[in-house]
Amino acid sequence: MTDEPYRTMFRTSASEFAAATAFLTRLPASWLGVDPQSRPDFSVAARTFPLVGLLVGLVGAIAALFGASLGLPPLAAAVLSLAATVALTGALHEDGLADTADGFGGGTTASRKLEIMRDSRIGTYGGVTLVLSLLLRASLIATLLPYGALPVATALVAAEMVGRAAMVQLWAALPPARFEGLASSTGRPSSETRWSAIAIAVIAALIAGSLGTGFFDAVIALVVAGLASYAFQLLCASQIAGQTGDTLGAIQQVALISYLIAIVATA
Repeated sequence: MTDEPYRTMFRTSASEFAAATAFLTRLPASWLGVDPQSRPDFSVAARTFPLVGLLVGLVGAIAALFGASLGLPPLAAAVLSLAATVALTGALHEDGLADTADGFGGGTTASRKLEIMRDSRIGTYGGVTLVLSLLLRASLIATLLPYGALPVATALVAAEMVGRAAMVQLWAALPPARFEGLASSTGRPSSETRWSAIAIAVIAALIAGSLGTGFFDAVIALVVAGLASYAFQLLCASQIAGQTGDTLGAIQQVALISYLIAIVATA
């Protein structure tokens, strides 16, 4: 009987993680025990977003190390890593980054920026931003590969977790810029949820840093990723007075890339 509260907590957390995984990846909801027709409530479940980042980071690390084990050049192995993570997530966050760049770069008013962001077609700003971001990520991973398996794996896992914690932070910090779409209809994370997600990502990054590139390197990377994410949050507030699903994807990319830049710079 005394174990029942813990079992209930575990079942609740597992259910939240399954819903978050179905939301943030292309894994079929039925595989995860999630009703495909249900609308998730992320006011609490968003705290498990960093755990989805853990999964994505592991997949990316395995792909990179597999490519390296085949004797591929570091850059080619890094591209395999990107291909694996993009396939797993369906390029969800990359799409958000491109749409945000198009909207913020091409619109002159908040309403026009939001209108551009809703357009499924990619424009010049989005195309250039997407290409540059992928090139930068590939080069950063390729730079880490010669350091060994553990530094690569821990850096990628930590970066993906930090990126998804940044999503929760932005989602909770700013109001919806428009009142339709997934970001406004699936439950805005509570303050407790936001801090839980941040705590999970920070603790995991510090542990990963201690095992891989170094504890102080991880601290510096966390600070850099946090500052970059906050700067992007201020940009969203000034550009569209809120957040959308696209900006949530964009901030994930901003935090992830910033974290990797700092890790490589301090390695």
